[in-house]
Amino acid sequence: MMQEMKGLLLEDRWAPVTSEMGFLELGAEQAAQAFATWQEGLMTPRGISVEVLPISGSLEQVLSSLLPLTSGETQRELFIPTRSVWTAYVENGWTGTDAASPLRAMARRLSIRCLRVVAVPHTLRKDQGGRYGGVMLDVFGPEQPGKSHNYVRAIEVANDGGRWVFEQEGEPFPFEQVEQYQARRVRDRFTFEMLKDYLRHLGLAPFDEDFYMPPGTRAWLVQKTGPFTTVGQEYTLEQARAAHVL
Repeated sequence: MMQEMKGLLLEDRWAPVTSEMGFLELGAEQAAQAFATWQEGLMTPRGISVEVLPISGSLEQVLSSLLPLTSGETQRELFIPTRSVWTAYVENGWTGTDAASPLRAMARRLSIRCLRVVAVPHTLRKDQGGRYGGVMLDVFGPEQPGKSHNYVRAIEVANDGGRWVFEQEGEPFPFEQVEQYQARRVRDRFTFEMLKDYLRHLGLAPFDEDFYMPPGTRAWLVQKTGPFTTVGQEYTLEQARAAHVL
């Protein structure tokens, strides 16, 4: 799968942070402020403060505001403007961004579309370590009538503990290559190239560096400080990458 994933964001230098990303159909500052308001309601009773800080610079410079990466509770979330109506979301967990839960909640709270995008090369080798590969796209929306969740569409191919699986949920978009979902080889049913094509139809080019931080814009960091329930260890990006055999 590594050969099938040429062209990852920043040549995958910021994996595992950018291996999974979220996108909100909302401006970056508005998204960060709405997220902080939600988090304040959860954190303030625990004595944890939440602040929103503007971050300027190149994409890699704003990503650096997440450092150090941490285990335990998430302490920093970053909202990055793009050359589109979408704002990117990443956070400082040392195992990588976990976008599903927060963006599913934000889609509900704000009645907007949010995406979860995953692109992980399959590099696992016996006795050498590595990562289980996966290509995933989740689209969340406002509450779905008659449903207990707010998935609009979900498509994924992933290596689940050594076995490739393909799953989908919801109605296909008109631009989907639905015939490919019948491919004999499971990992061919939803490829990295298909993911990029689908995202282009949705107005995103998330694997292109120049998609982010248009001139004159700022990213927004939501930072939490206080007595966290789980006090995690801190990691440099290099330490996190080494632990994931990157």
